[in-house]
Amino acid sequence: MFRFNKSKPTGEEIIFKIEGMHCSSCAMIIDGQLEDTEGVLKVSTSYAKSETKVNFDPQKITTKNLIQIINKAGYHANQV
Repeated sequence: MFRFNKSKPTGEEIIFKIEGMHCSSCAMIIDGQLEDTEGVLKVSTSYAKSETKVNFDPQKITTKNLIQIINKAGYHANQV
């Protein structure tokens, strides 16, 4: 019998409040930018909550880098 491994990604988790999202497509843009970044293990952005939750490897990427990526995509991130 095959079982899926639903273990939590290793690394650290951080939540950012996001300013400047206008729709759910904005959330998808943020997710896409972060998912393509080395060191990001998992990302989930909620337009309704105006926040992004990121699991990342602090050995490969810093919180400052994550904020820069979100800002470069045209949004403003603040750590919660």
